[in-house]
Amino acid sequence: MSVPRWVILVLSLACGVGVSTIYFPQAISSLVAADLGVSAASAALVVTAAQFGYAAGIFLLVPLGDRLPHRPLIVTLLVLTAAGLLAASAAPSLPLLVAASAVTGVTTVVPQIIIPMAAGLVPAERRGAVTGTLLSGLIGGILLARTFSGTLGERFGWRAPYLVAAVVVLVLAAVLSRAVPPTTPSTQHGYPALIAAPLRLLRTEPDLRRSCLYQAMVFGGFSAAWTTLTLLVTGPTYGMGAQAVGILGLVGAASMFSTPLAGRLADRRGPDTVSLLAMLGTIASAALLVPAAGGGTAGLLTLAAGMLLLDVAVQSGQVANQARIFALRPEARARINTAYMTCAFLGGSAGSWLGVRTYDRFGWRGVTGLVAALAVVALGRHLHHVRRPRHGERRPDRSGFEKREATPSP
Repeated sequence: MSVPRWVILVLSLACGVGVSTIYFPQAISSLVAADLGVSAASAALVVTAAQFGYAAGIFLLVPLGDRLPHRPLIVTLLVLTAAGLLAASAAPSLPLLVAASAVTGVTTVVPQIIIPMAAGLVPAERRGAVTGTLLSGLIGGILLARTFSGTLGERFGWRAPYLVAAVVVLVLAAVLSRAVPPTTPSTQHGYPALIAAPLRLLRTEPDLRRSCLYQAMVFGGFSAAWTTLTLLVTGPTYGMGAQAVGILGLVGAASMFSTPLAGRLADRRGPDTVSLLAMLGTIASAALLVPAAGGGTAGLLTLAAGMLLLDVAVQSGQVANQARIFALRPEARARINTAYMTCAFLGGSAGSWLGVRTYDRFGWRGVTGLVAALAVVALGRHLHHVRRPRHGERRPDRSGFEKREATPSP
């Protein structure tokens, strides 16, 4: 099936807008703390709740991408997301805001439905490039969300970004009700079987397991750094406002141009090459971020450069991982993506939680050490795989999936 380029670009925009609702609270957590009279660490729970909700939504809702037509599923989830954002904007207390944030996280999984859908609509030789384009939109949403919320929140208060985001999401729902190509479900399995499938795939697919580990580790470090960045920049070291966090997000948005390049490299050289470069880049970014603890102009410059490199590395690794896993089971891409993204966002949620506690105890340098340590875990697993490659073939099993006959995975 040939998909027009404009449709890919619209889907890329949808990925960015969809995922932005998870990340824009990072830039306004200090404003939430001041307005609701809670500590900065408590306000950071809004971010953690959104990420845990997102992980739950991926596990519970994304498998429906293999069972239901994509257009009505995507539009329905966007309308529910807008309702959650409106509820968050009206929350009178932190517990209610955290609850609304978690619910919004559950429903805002549209990017994780769009990406495997698009992978099935294009030829195999274009899959890496198209995935990279969609991820560039997703990255733009992640990073520009902080600029949007930091700037808007500084001027109009922390509730304003939630209200504006709700309107944008509703407009996007109307556009996608026309733009999403018609699709046919790839399975007739019932919902319980769809929910069980990701766990079975994790058990039977070694390449899926290691891709999950790679992204859980580096995305955990990414989330730790971005969640605590607000505490660093708005704290005594720099004494800046939420808008400064947004500007740093704008600098990091340059990484959205790297993902199409990573996708093309994965098409030519294989995903493992890109994964290795991503892990090394993550470790290098942690080293570059260390001097930011000292403050001043030099510290701010290294902070911007280090966060940019971290963003490029983590998102390039995402391209490689998804190119790898989407080649495994063409008939079960949504369920494979469910397993992968659930693991990734559990890692990200844990990273946010660990990051705040590490910052409270060891400061910014402790956070950079956490970023490096998590990346080293992924690198060690990757080098072990490269040294002992696995060979094998596939045969069908009684679950309806293919099963690989292979030597044991290292």
